[in-house]
Amino acid sequence: MKYTLKDYQAEAVDKMLLNLEQARSVYRRDGDEVAFSLTAATGAGKTVMAAAAIEALFYGSDTFEFDADPGAVVIWFSDSPALNEQSRTRLMQASEKLVSGDLVTIRPPFAVPALEAGKVYFLNTQRLSKNSLLTRGYVPTADEIIDHVASPDDLAWNIWETIGNTIADDEKTVYLVLDEAHRGFDTKTSSDRKTIVQRLINGEGSQPPIPIVLGISATIDRFATAMKEAQAADKRRTLEQVAVHPWQVQESGLVKDTVMLDIPDEAGNFDSVLVRRAARKLKETTDRWHAYSKAQGFADVVEPLLVLQVPNTPEPDDIGVALDTIAEELGGVPASAVRHVLGEHKVQSFGRWDIEHIEPQRVQETSHVRVLIAKDGISTGWDCPRAEVLVSFRPAKEHTHITQLLGRMVRSPLARRVPGDERLNAVDCILPFFDRTTAGKIVKYMTGQIAEVPGGSGRKVLLDPRELMPNPHVPEAVWKVWDSLPTLSVPVKGARPVKRLVSLAQALSSDGLRRGALREASGRLHAVLDAFVADYPAEVDKARQEVWDVRGQTLTGTTGRSGVSYRQFTERADARAIRVAFEDAKRAFGADVAQSYVDHLVGSLDDEWDDQALTDAYVTTSALGYIPELRKRIDAVSESVAKEWFAEYGDAISRLSDERQDLYMEIWTLATVPQPGKLRRPRVRLEDWKVIDSNEQIAMAPLVSRHLMSDKDGWFPVGDLGGWEDTVVRSELERPNCVAWYRNPARAAVDALGITYRDAFGNWRSMHPDFVFFHEVNGEVVASIVDPHGHHLDDALVKLRGLAEFARDYGDAFHRIEAVANGSHGPALRSLDLKNPSLQRAILDGAGRVVDFYDGEFSIAYEPSTAAPQR
Repeated sequence: MKYTLKDYQAEAVDKMLLNLEQARSVYRRDGDEVAFSLTAATGAGKTVMAAAAIEALFYGSDTFEFDADPGAVVIWFSDSPALNEQSRTRLMQASEKLVSGDLVTIRPPFAVPALEAGKVYFLNTQRLSKNSLLTRGYVPTADEIIDHVASPDDLAWNIWETIGNTIADDEKTVYLVLDEAHRGFDTKTSSDRKTIVQRLINGEGSQPPIPIVLGISATIDRFATAMKEAQAADKRRTLEQVAVHPWQVQESGLVKDTVMLDIPDEAGNFDSVLVRRAARKLKETTDRWHAYSKAQGFADVVEPLLVLQVPNTPEPDDIGVALDTIAEELGGVPASAVRHVLGEHKVQSFGRWDIEHIEPQRVQETSHVRVLIAKDGISTGWDCPRAEVLVSFRPAKEHTHITQLLGRMVRSPLARRVPGDERLNAVDCILPFFDRTTAGKIVKYMTGQIAEVPGGSGRKVLLDPRELMPNPHVPEAVWKVWDSLPTLSVPVKGARPVKRLVSLAQALSSDGLRRGALREASGRLHAVLDAFVADYPAEVDKARQEVWDVRGQTLTGTTGRSGVSYRQFTERADARAIRVAFEDAKRAFGADVAQSYVDHLVGSLDDEWDDQALTDAYVTTSALGYIPELRKRIDAVSESVAKEWFAEYGDAISRLSDERQDLYMEIWTLATVPQPGKLRRPRVRLEDWKVIDSNEQIAMAPLVSRHLMSDKDGWFPVGDLGGWEDTVVRSELERPNCVAWYRNPARAAVDALGITYRDAFGNWRSMHPDFVFFHEVNGEVVASIVDPHGHHLDDALVKLRGLAEFARDYGDAFHRIEAVANGSHGPALRSLDLKNPSLQRAILDGAGRVVDFYDGEFSIAYEPSTAAPQR
């Protein structure tokens, strides 16, 4: 893969490949058709995950320990030719092995007896309709007749026959990828006629069903229902769904953290005013992105886009006025910088503007287009990461249309979070025809109550956003303490020390920090392998013999006699068997190290590079991969060298671009246990100066001082603090020695203090305690963690254990680490001092309820102040 998969993407691909392997086995062994689904919210990278799975299906994967299916044929099916072309392009962009010739768009003329293995074929609904040239035959043009292209009657196979022949081939396995799977089971079709998709999946008449079906969508319910129906009719077996949760997408940085809503404060016609504001926001975000791109040395500058959302029956003159306003605010906009994606694919007139149509999937790459006119949804599967501003002429009652379009706009332009700058991690939504009540409903939708918009974990929706900068009233001593605080990163599932070292070596060499690092790393590991060969020749010879010997059994039965006799046999491995053994060595030592060690062995021989010398080198390397003790040594040396280099080049890495620093952070987390890192200072933070009250009305948020990030006067809003959170902030700010505080973002980021824990299934997760407070104690500034967290929540115990482990291992960096909640005897808050070793042991060794700790001997009263927060 050209891309480094996010943790959740790698986990999903691993599950997809396990399902594909099981599906292939079930189909080959039992003859049963199989189906399963991948469901993930918009922006999760579903096509990238599919590319990784298809690449492994065709070529195998060391990373996922997956063997290729040499007979694999993939049919990629969607409802739209444009969506297919977009998916085809993304597969090529994501995969380093899938080239253009492997990705075939089926269009007339297409008449072959069967589809080829190792290729992805793109089809859509129209191509399989009864009136399609692919199903009826093909009418050639005059030029094609001259070139003797076959006439319809001469075509030996239509597309249905081609698919059927491919399915019937015992050497091949057909996989159907149903993109945006929910589109295939529409209720528009009559009850006595199956849809085309259902015919593909279930078969019809002489048409056999597709053996293995993978449905991909953000909303998979219809697909799941159809699969259940197929299973009920004994037609298809379904496997467990592969699901990516919205919070995983949010934490990855692939989607925006913040949505900023602008609405009128009073009734009236303010559309032109707010359109002007939208244009100004476009200009501001453009300047900001250009400055960031220049500072980071980007070759391609991010060019933000403004989306103008119009009603289903728009008034052309009103749109013309809006375009005039945008052009005036921006200092002129040529018509070529404006396009529309309306259903009418022709030039549209809006006032004095004549605007051409553009295909939705081309908007992202057509960077000179700065304003886009659209209706309710752009199109299924469309998204545009550079869309930064939305101004909607939709009336308030159509808030679902707005949220659905915003779901297409939340992807981050860089496919990662911009470190420490919440403004570049935000999208603007301007709503001229909304009031405070309906805006409150938008907030509820955007925080996770609709499937199309991932939310509910870290997503902020702001009604009156203000940009906050580092608080000028916070002393530098506080920031120095901040810089020293530890934060933990979640280890990558299935990570290996060798892979980590190789990735680090490649990065250091690429950045010019350590020339020849990969050669040096390989050399260190080669020395370990050489030493083992020299010190333990008998063990190595035994392992070599294991590679050469291919063992089996002969079963003999005699007519008229009961029972079966068994006889062992041994054959000498051939080239293919040695290749299979070498795959194990590549998994043990990493592909780069294993292959370079083969070259090392051959190069160290006095003999010529003949076939036997090369074969012996492969056998020896494969044999070493079988020895567990040696694998442990290689892992230990890899871990040691990686730590040595991270320590040596830490300062140099911190001076690289954000993108390169993010890469090193990904390499840092390629570990089997959580890794400690250092916090980076926040640059820009967005907070809301408005709050939605119990009547869904908007009011001003209360403000407090001393937060690390503030407006120019030192204030920070606390309108969205919950009851316990508000109590904790009030109490801590009233302490006479409190000099600063920080509301920790509820997401994985460079400016968020993270603590790792294992969830109920044993998987590593990350939590972010609510608050870090800074106090002056004995003339020194010290940091404290105070985390109010309800003991009634499902994750209460595992998070408390994570906090206790963190306090045990890193407690010296903090003055206090406290968990706060009420006990079972009333609403009064109690505190647990997690730096207490006895309490740590009780939490880590115990299996009781969390509330028992707050009722027990270790808890103390948390005394809140009755005074209001200091202003």
